[in-house]
Amino acid sequence: MQSLTQTEVENLRKIIGEHGMIANKLEAYAQTATDFELKTMLQRDAQAAKTAQQQLLTFLQ
Repeated sequence: MQSLTQTEVENLRKIIGEHGMIANKLEAYAQTATDFELKTMLQRDAQAAKTAQQQLLTFLQ
């Protein structure tokens, strides 16, 4: 794998942070949701955002 440029690293960090923020917001929405299907969807999407964040973190190692 090639080395990332400084700009690419900065962009990657921003995207990783945004995935974390999205996961946190979706989890908060899921906690307040009363509809079972909506709650499930929000939880699933929050987990997907966390997974994507973890996968992107591997590019910084």
